[in-house]
Amino acid sequence: MALYEHVFLARQDITPQQVDALVEQYKGVIEANGGKVGRVENWGLKSLTYRIKKNRKAHYVLMDIDAPAPAVHEVERQMRINEDVLRYMTIAVEKHEEGPSAMMQKRDRDDRPRGEGRGPRDGGDRGPRSDRGDREDRPRRPREDRA
Repeated sequence: MALYEHVFLARQDITPQQVDALVEQYKGVIEANGGKVGRVENWGLKSLTYRIKKNRKAHYVLMDIDAPAPAVHEVERQMRINEDVLRYMTIAVEKHEEGPSAMMQKRDRDDRPRGEGRGPRDGGDRGPRSDRGDREDRPRRPREDRA
């Protein structure tokens, strides 16, 4: 059997429980056709770069699939029919990644506290610049008279 990574986007106005129900429905389709689903990651509700079918946000879900090609074709066929699924993409891979995906690692990185150990340009202290003195400390420029 072949290995796949499958990502789908569900409409923004459905609940997380309905997203989980969609995952279970598609898991059942894959298992009924002789495949199995490994890791399932729900990346949550994220903003879309552009509107898709009048939606500005979508629920993102990643599934690692080990299944024959007809099982994947059946899941994709059912996703085309389902109005709650905005987009999907299936990619054949050599092997599944261990641990959390890059999106989940990014979320962990974003959970760090802000401002610690950062310089003045990256959201740190916004005080006066240390390389410039007050106005009184600098010599005045000669003024040019204009006619």
